Amino acid sequence: MRTTKGYIILLLLNLLAAPMVIAQGKTVTLDYFFNNEYRKNSAGTLERYHYTWEDQRSSGYSIWGDVFKKNGAILKSLENAPNAPNLTGTDIYIIVDPDTKKETANPNYIAPRHIKAIADWVTLGGILVLMANDSANAELPHLNKLAEKFGIHFNDDLYKHVIGTRFEMGAITVPVNDPLFKTAKKIYLKDISTLKLSSPAVPLLTDSDRVIIATAKYGAGTVIAVGDPWLYNEYTNGRLPAAMGFDNDKAADDLSKWLLSRIPAKAKQ
Repeated sequence: MRTTKGYIILLLLNLLAAPMVIAQGKTVTLDYFFNNEYRKNSAGTLERYHYTWEDQRSSGYSIWGDVFKKNGAILKSLENAPNAPNLTGTDIYIIVDPDTKKETANPNYIAPRHIKAIADWVTLGGILVLMANDSANAELPHLNKLAEKFGIHFNDDLYKHVIGTRFEMGAITVPVNDPLFKTAKKIYLKDISTLKLSSPAVPLLTDSDRVIIATAKYGAGTVIAVGDPWLYNEYTNGRLPAAMGFDNDKAADDLSKWLLSRIPAKAKQ
């Protein structure tokens, strides 16, 4: 017969394991179709890079990918256009920094058929993450056609412009009891495209009356948008001086948990 102490220990273990159980088997898919950049490696051959799971340099998302995996998620990438079959089995779909012609000779622009497929997928319970960049470094016109489906518009501006290593210029203080950032208190973003919202979108994080992060409920699914690629390795790998107190590593964990918690409690699509 178990003792009261034994039950308490078992309860505590279950509570500690709960976040992992919630996320177990959930699939996070990163777009490689609209963001499709290559560079030559040391061997002189072309390799995919820039906001990818595999890229371990400053330009990659390998650290954020590890955060998702730590929280029990499975990582995938989508090199083809999003459509119903290609999105099947994906719980969270992340689109980051769609290519301009200066980044890719023949960029894949977001088209009406892609918008319909993505919106239908979100309606059924998909979690869509849109991460842009300033207008000089992201293809905003077509991205906005998708974002506006959910009441979100990426502005053609450049907020929190950071000069050199003056990192404090990109500092944003997280409000007390913030619904998204449970542990991060001070985060770093730079050269942000701020957001203009209409129904059903609502702000999640603002700074000086500028909307930095927004979300929208759409059918059974959720959309979240931020006008910065933000959590790539350069700003989660310790490059930011510790003395400045930035919490981008904690923010990556907070955001990952928030996204995973939004997945409807139902069979995967």
